[in-house]
Amino acid sequence: MKYNSHYPIAHIPLNATGFLRLIRMPSLVSAMLLNLLIPLFVSAQDGSSAYNYLNVTSSARIYGLGGVNITAVEDELGVADQNPALLGWEMDNQVMLDYMHYLGESNFAGAKYARAIGERGAWAAGLRYFGYGKMKATDETGVVTGTFSPSDVNFNGTFSYDITDRLRGGINLKFLYSSYEAYSALAIAADLGINYFDPDNDVSLSAVLANVGGQVKRFHESYNRLPIDLRLGIAKVFQGLPIRFSITAWNLFKWKLPYYETGDGSSSEQFKEKENFTSNLFRHLIFGVDFIPSERFFVALGYNYKTRTDMSTYSRSFLSGFSLAAGLNLRRFNVAIAFAQPHSGATTLMLNLNLNINDIIY
Repeated sequence: MKYNSHYPIAHIPLNATGFLRLIRMPSLVSAMLLNLLIPLFVSAQDGSSAYNYLNVTSSARIYGLGGVNITAVEDELGVADQNPALLGWEMDNQVMLDYMHYLGESNFAGAKYARAIGERGAWAAGLRYFGYGKMKATDETGVVTGTFSPSDVNFNGTFSYDITDRLRGGINLKFLYSSYEAYSALAIAADLGINYFDPDNDVSLSAVLANVGGQVKRFHESYNRLPIDLRLGIAKVFQGLPIRFSITAWNLFKWKLPYYETGDGSSSEQFKEKENFTSNLFRHLIFGVDFIPSERFFVALGYNYKTRTDMSTYSRSFLSGFSLAAGLNLRRFNVAIAFAQPHSGATTLMLNLNLNINDIIY
C-alpha cells in the first residue's frame, strides 16, 4: 500500500486562559511574571502545564479541522507535526513553509524538509518560531523600563517507518528554546505516534502520546511541566461521498478541563470546571469534515467545543470554536489557507506552501 494514495481525494488549540490573562493585565510587574502570563505558555492558576504553544499546528488543513487532528493521511508534510506516523516516504524531497498571524501582535512561522529512507522509512527536520510582539518591561514598582520581544523556538526532527502495509509508526523529537526578556529556558519533548489505514474501507485510526519530556534549563526556581497528552482519532470516508469525517479525542489525562470565567471581579476564583458529563466529554472532542471534490481542491471545517466554552463568559462570537480551511493542489506545489475567530476581537489566519522539489527539478 502506498500512503500517498490513501484517500481518493485542526479554533484555537492553545490555552485560551493564558491569552485572556494577558489582555486583562496592562503591564508586567516583572520579567519573571512573563512565564505565567504569556499566551500559549502557562495557565498557572488552573493547574495546567506550560509550553502550550506546542499544541499549535503548522498545517492549515489541520487548523481548519479544529486545530488538532492525528488521522489526516495526506501527501502534505504539515500533517506530520500532529502525528509523526503520518510522515512517509511518499513525501520525499518535500519542503513546507508555514505562517500564522495569531492574536494581537503574535506571528508564527516555520519551515520543514523531508526525505525518504528506502521504501518504508522517512525522516524530516524543521524549525518553528513563535513571536509575541513587543511588550512593556516594568520594575517591581510598576515603572516601565523599556520593551522586549518574547519568543519560543521549536527545533524538531521526525522519523517514521512502515511496520506493515497498513500500519506505520513514528517519533518526533523537539528541542525547545524560550527567551523572555533576561530569562531563558530549554526543554526536550517527544511525540510517539501510530497510524493504521485501511484503504478498502477508507478508515484511518491513530494514537499519539504527545509532548513527553521536560525542562533541561528552567527560567528561575521551579520547573514548568510540558503539556503531555494522549490523543486518539478516527477518520472515515463514506463510499460515494467526497467527504471525510474525523473525530479527535485529546487532553485524555484530565477529565475536567478548567475554563476561564470573568465573573464580577469579587472573587479570584475565576477558573471553573464543568460538572455535566456531556459537557466534559465534548470538551475532549474535536470534530472535522473535509470536502474533497477532486485531488486538486479541498475545503475543511472544524469544531472545537473546548474553545467555544473557554470563551463562554468572555466576548465570544458566533464563530468561536469553528475553523475553516481551503487548499489548492497544483502540479509542483500546493497552497492552503485557514481562518478562525476564537474571540470577537481576535481573528487568526494561517498560510501553508508545500513544494515538491522532485517535481520542480524534473
